[in-house]
Amino acid sequence: MKGTVEIFSELGRRLASFGCDDFSHEVVVRANEANPWFRPEEVIRAVGAVRECMLDRSAIETWLAAYHGPRAGGRRVAVVMAGNIPLVGFADLMYVIAAGDIPYVKYSGKDSVLMPYVADMLRDIEPELRIERYEPGVGIDAAITSGSDSASLHFASEFAVVPKLLRGSRHSAAVLTGSETAADMEALSDDIFLYSGLGCRNVSLIFAPRSFELAIPARHMCAGYHNNYLRSRALLAMRGVDFMDTGEAVFVEGDARFSDDISRINVCRYENLSEVSEWLESHDPELQCVASYARLHPRTVPLGKTQYPGLGDYADGADVMKFLLSL
Repeated sequence: MKGTVEIFSELGRRLASFGCDDFSHEVVVRANEANPWFRPEEVIRAVGAVRECMLDRSAIETWLAAYHGPRAGGRRVAVVMAGNIPLVGFADLMYVIAAGDIPYVKYSGKDSVLMPYVADMLRDIEPELRIERYEPGVGIDAAITSGSDSASLHFASEFAVVPKLLRGSRHSAAVLTGSETAADMEALSDDIFLYSGLGCRNVSLIFAPRSFELAIPARHMCAGYHNNYLRSRALLAMRGVDFMDTGEAVFVEGDARFSDDISRINVCRYENLSEVSEWLESHDPELQCVASYARLHPRTVPLGKTQYPGLGDYADGADVMKFLLSL
């Protein structure tokens, strides 16, 4: 059986032309038909990000070098995937395979085309590779789940007697220093608007100096996002709340609070960065990542890179490989 490096670097090679040939173009179309929030250009972007950040041969080798494994004799690991953005569950699938375990996957109905497509491609690369479908009642040895906070409560009960990693809701913030350029604001626009703002790595709260003028480039969004924006704008207007209107999103200045509304981005003004650093530290359990050129938090990434996590950028800061190899 081929090893992890060979399997996943070959997957990267095969995905190089994704969206360009007739077969993969049809996959893009079907993914969009199954979930209108998955716009074709963003499906292609998501595949490209996975290929760039997780499937480079040297990057895989460097990442694996930090761990001992895989173990002999794979354990059965349930992988319950979210479907808020395209291929969001891919990393967990890769981790379980890399650890030498057998993934029992529960695909999200929102990503019912792309993930099975990639799983089938992995089986074609290595026919001996086992990727099973998870069904309640199947005996498993461990579980990794992603979803809302309420879903996490359900999974805590469903997988009560096995080791587990349960992920709930998280949010991301941006910290501006006041020296950002127009290009940096374009990059921040990516952090906010890519994948319709639905990911836990999408920025929904911006910290900015009091004197800094925000100039976030507008984006053309999907119909669902635009409808959400219209509702948000109307509610703010009814309440008499001041906001900056970009035509597709609203920016509201006030307290440091994450926004649960995908088309609303909250802005908090600060006097000095020490205030922001203290806030980030105290709110770490709510944070997924921080977009900034000021490294004030362990999970800080440059502006424009929130949606490009690498193999070691584990969700919620929990090392999945360490968890799997300790079973």
